[in-house]
Amino acid sequence: MIRRLALGAALAAALFPLAAAADEGMWTFNNFPAQQVGSKYGFTPDQAWLDRVRLASVRLSVGCSGSLVSPNGLVMTNHHCASECIQQLSTAKRDYSAAGYLARKEPDEIKCPALEIVQLTGIEDVTDRVKKATAGLSGGAFNDAQKAEIARIEKACGADEKVRCDVVSLYRGGQFNLYRYRRYQDVRLVFAPEFKIAFFGGDPDNFTFPRYDLDVSFFRIYENNRPVRTSDYFVWNAGGAKAEELVFVSGNPGSTRRLLTVSQLEFLRDVAQPSRLLRLAELRGVLSQFSEESPEHRRIAQETLFGIENSYKGLNGQQQALLDRRFFASKVADEKKLRDQVAADPVRAKAYGQIWDEIAAVQPIYQELYLPYTFIEGGAGFNSELFAFARTLVRGAAELPKPNDKRLKEYTDSALPQLKQELFTSAPIYNDLEEVTLRYSLTKLRENLGTDDPLVRKVLGKRSPAELAHSLVTGSKLADVSIRRKLWEGGAQAVAASDDPLIRLAQLIDPDARAIRKRYEDGVEAVEKKNGELLARVRFDLLGTNSYPDATFSPRLSYGAVQGYQENGRPIAPFTTLAGAFDRATGEDPFALPQSWLDARSKLDLSTPFNFVCTCDIIGGNSGSPVINQKAEVVGLIFDGNIHSLGGAFGFDPQLNRAVAVTTSALTETLKKVYGADRIVAELTGA
Repeated sequence: MIRRLALGAALAAALFPLAAAADEGMWTFNNFPAQQVGSKYGFTPDQAWLDRVRLASVRLSVGCSGSLVSPNGLVMTNHHCASECIQQLSTAKRDYSAAGYLARKEPDEIKCPALEIVQLTGIEDVTDRVKKATAGLSGGAFNDAQKAEIARIEKACGADEKVRCDVVSLYRGGQFNLYRYRRYQDVRLVFAPEFKIAFFGGDPDNFTFPRYDLDVSFFRIYENNRPVRTSDYFVWNAGGAKAEELVFVSGNPGSTRRLLTVSQLEFLRDVAQPSRLLRLAELRGVLSQFSEESPEHRRIAQETLFGIENSYKGLNGQQQALLDRRFFASKVADEKKLRDQVAADPVRAKAYGQIWDEIAAVQPIYQELYLPYTFIEGGAGFNSELFAFARTLVRGAAELPKPNDKRLKEYTDSALPQLKQELFTSAPIYNDLEEVTLRYSLTKLRENLGTDDPLVRKVLGKRSPAELAHSLVTGSKLADVSIRRKLWEGGAQAVAASDDPLIRLAQLIDPDARAIRKRYEDGVEAVEKKNGELLARVRFDLLGTNSYPDATFSPRLSYGAVQGYQENGRPIAPFTTLAGAFDRATGEDPFALPQSWLDARSKLDLSTPFNFVCTCDIIGGNSGSPVINQKAEVVGLIFDGNIHSLGGAFGFDPQLNRAVAVTTSALTETLKKVYGADRIVAELTGA
């Protein structure tokens, strides 16, 4: 069980400037504090080193990171980042999650149905272009102009479907960078261990340390049906990380809120996060019960249930940080300090004095819109893969005829390759699971919006959520990818003619969903964006540019040392060993080792370092990130953070925050002696 976070003064002191304190920061590759690293650790990364690291790092479309670890396109990431692909490739008779998977030769490498991997190849500052497009505008006009200009920039970046272009907002609108990626959509599974060792300790050990997990999987990226050849990869260091060694983490941290105002944090604490926590807790219970009904239900729900449990524990840790009175008081004090500095200068006061009040003024509007937006547009009221297909088809038919810069952002040209890959996935659809998640979400739709809400009445009529979910799932043919393809290619005419019940449902609610989205974007998002841009200018003006932006699931580089910590007066060593896994094992889940490990025990060097912690600043999205040394050799693989890192969404405490990784020494040892993966080991080590 997660416990209340003890957020100390070190964290509070680091929050206001987001400047270079301790080993803090998720830095962009074009603004990395190389001199600061050199001053502290005696190694100053040059541009060639940074470019090499950037090109050897990749991002996975499932919300994770990874790294190229051979010249033949071999990609290392976490098992929990590969779990969606693993489950999609599994069947009741061939469960790769339970048994693991090893491709002993290249033809055995299996293509993932819907996974995309991208590699950042270039960064361009487009701040002036975006800000020029929005100059003098506010409200919906500001938002529309900004989105249109971003769509134009992304489209001009390249029409080649092998290229992905994203305009990334940094510093909450203070800067805009165009990130150009190389896109790979032929991704094949090479190796995955058994779930029991990839998530050894289960939910009880999640976000804790010591840990004993082999949370790893290997993919290979292909092009033209051949493995990609590349000179941009990390050399494998089989010796692994060393205590007190300088290390770096290159990955794609998902989202931090360190630059939010107090009123925005209050909204998260009082409205958004409690609501989401309740939904996650209830859905966890529904799926846990579903899993107990049969071994097949357990198999098909495992990946979804794992994600819900992980999200719940992580979000609960963030909520405990916001509920910590000392921590929140520090946020209030930091904001007051900045506002006082602005008020003391008449010029700044005129230009920036209204920022905090304008952001605070839209929070009640956001609160009013939050539940309708979440359940109608956000999808919490229609939790179903089949419904997601239906909405994509209905909206695609309406959006694609529009000019690129007038479309919803998820249907712009730059977004279409990944959207189509997900729409045309060959992954299996399980009606039993679809029905239970849709029934639950329709129940919550009625509960949260009210029985007499016009949309609820329009959706349910006189049917119960259970009746409607059953008729929708059993009556739909959208599980057939050929039907989805025909509807997509047929456009508005084909979609309008469809009698599929889920297509009809998506058409029925689309006007309401678009209306609530428009109210949110014009009434809340636009105000927060415009004032976020002004707030960034204030910080640049007063604090300079020696700071890092909030995480945006875009490539970042963190640095730190392999180092333990003190918890409740007890020293926590930086490393665990393979022996510790056997000592911790009870023979019962979630502390049961797979049979392959029990059989190989006598062959293993049990003194081999297994998992370790470092002071690198990470957050969700960094899963699968490589840990590298100053030679840009991979020495570990990030798979988690400790309990204190959950407050890292809002700040960083160098005394307690730790990233958790598996060592390359343990990976090398177990690949050889447990799994007989000699082909992979030879490729990694060059032997």
